[in-house]
Amino acid sequence: MATWEDVRRIALALPETGEKLSWGTPQWHVKGKGFVWDRPLRKSDLAALGLAAQEGPVLGARVADEGVKQALVADDPAVFFTIPHFDGYPAVLVRLDRIGLPELTEVITEAWLLKAPRKLAQAFLDGR
Repeated sequence: MATWEDVRRIALALPETGEKLSWGTPQWHVKGKGFVWDRPLRKSDLAALGLAAQEGPVLGARVADEGVKQALVADDPAVFFTIPHFDGYPAVLVRLDRIGLPELTEVITEAWLLKAPRKLAQAFLDGR
């Protein structure tokens, strides 16, 4: 089970990452581009999810494209999901209370790599 402190620690360990409030909730960004964020479910989200709606913290994370998002949701729907608001948008929602730290680290790092400038991302990958 992951927490917001885990998200914060993992995200801020990535090069040139910062944290700011966006719409009153934390968002982590690299060079001004958001890659993961706190995404509480709204009334419209809960209505769209119906019985599949669950309580708990929800992380939004950038993904490469719709195919990656759909693959994550299909592979582990207890952890990954989406809502109509994100239709056509390269982001997936993650139930923090159901994801392990290694998988969370991978999700956050992959999201960071998508938004980081190419040279910064390559330097990070070269240093791993």
